[in-house]
Amino acid sequence: MNVFTTKARKWTVVGMTLTMLVPILAACSGGNDDDPNNRRTLRIGTMYGSSQDESYFRQQYTDMFELTHNNIDIEIVPAIDYTETQFDEPKENQKQPDPIEKVKEIMTGENPVDVMILDSGVLGSLVRDNLLMPLDAKMKEDKIDPNDYVPAVIEGIKDQGDGQLYALAPTYTPSALFYNKKIFSKLNVSPPAANITWDQLFTLARQLKSGEGKDATFGFAFNQWGYSDGYSDMMNYASPLQLKLYDANAEKMTVNTPQWENVWTTISQLYKDHILPTTEDLQVDPATIDNTRYNPFQQQTFFNGKVAMVIANYNFINEIDTYNKNYQKFEGMEQLDWDVVQVPTFAEAPGVSSYIYMNSMAGINAKAPNPDDAWEFVKFMNGKEWGKLRSRSSYEMPALKEFIKVKDGMSYNIDAFTTTKPLPSQINYAEQQLLTERPNLYMIQQLAQIEFNKVMQNQMTVKEALAEFETKGNDLLQKIKLNPTGQIDGVFDDVYGGGGGGGGPILY
Repeated sequence: MNVFTTKARKWTVVGMTLTMLVPILAACSGGNDDDPNNRRTLRIGTMYGSSQDESYFRQQYTDMFELTHNNIDIEIVPAIDYTETQFDEPKENQKQPDPIEKVKEIMTGENPVDVMILDSGVLGSLVRDNLLMPLDAKMKEDKIDPNDYVPAVIEGIKDQGDGQLYALAPTYTPSALFYNKKIFSKLNVSPPAANITWDQLFTLARQLKSGEGKDATFGFAFNQWGYSDGYSDMMNYASPLQLKLYDANAEKMTVNTPQWENVWTTISQLYKDHILPTTEDLQVDPATIDNTRYNPFQQQTFFNGKVAMVIANYNFINEIDTYNKNYQKFEGMEQLDWDVVQVPTFAEAPGVSSYIYMNSMAGINAKAPNPDDAWEFVKFMNGKEWGKLRSRSSYEMPALKEFIKVKDGMSYNIDAFTTTKPLPSQINYAEQQLLTERPNLYMIQQLAQIEFNKVMQNQMTVKEALAEFETKGNDLLQKIKLNPTGQIDGVFDDVYGGGGGGGGPILY
């Protein structure tokens, strides 16, 4: 779905709910204060933003609070205003701003923000630097029970805060493993069980592979479209194992190991055996496409019956609902009989997944000039009145358990979305600084894609590719150390036939 379409829908929902709920919220405005001499400002920091999109942020997070707290004015302060450099001409050796440092600047400067809206990639760094106020005591004082929230959300936030809550999130974006009941029944295979591991999933996927050519059905795809570059799938899959491509100083490769060999072998073999579909496997004969009617589902593998299981986020339920209400309009398509279980996890890292996201956590600056109003805002943003409103969103799941329910007219395992924790950020502050100081480190990922593609095209074994990746990577790391931001020529000449380090590998 186009990102602008998604935003437009969210704006519409917010606009409608503003009209409907003003009377209700006015009745429960605990922070209302009509004294004209007691007007104050609450400064809320965001990681990125600009004056152009401030209205959208306000609709999402602050308009309702201002309606019910008449004497509080909200000021939005982005750590990085991307419009300031949007039209700048790129300069050689120009460093990109460090997002964590920029966040720290607006939290510790002369006029620090009171509240910071965070994602999980930043929370841990701020906690380690004692920049956020712990919320446990405040919640206890106001009789806010953490047990009212989805345990995976609370525990996921605590994992970033050494066991304490330094932020709260009103919503989150979970994913689940969706499966087609008809395919399982047709092949007489038992459906996936709760708490399935990756190894169990891949074993199941092999049992579900059937047919050849255009009649083939595949066991699993990492996304609803099926298309993938393979390497991205592998890296997302392996994230909970916390494997590193190079050492903490970015001076030596750490890829030629049994752990990396197992990861590369597992994913590449699944593609080679066509348990996971390749791009070629999913090519649609143009002659079979009905150009007389718009059909957004025709080339989606889960809807056209080509793939038995896919990982998709919470919003996928809306697409299934739309499809099942309209499938009869599309020639050759059948009603989808489906259900979900938790996304697969590793036995070595149970209950943790890189497919769960939290991007709207609110924390209080430890140096907040206005800590009382800051807590009032965080409490309101994560409270029941606002939670009820946000629960009407079909794109995110509410963190408050009482507002989680199966979509009207549907039946599925709603618990599949509430039991898996988000993966804590794996990039610590030192690593973030390295990436900022040496932006050319992206070329290591580029080299990894090239080497993985050699395995996919049977040009090398996994052992050979990892050994070559280690050798070339070590050489590249030294070049990046000497030239962290400028152009490095000749690195990929054997792939592109010259032309330096630009571009990207073309994968199957």
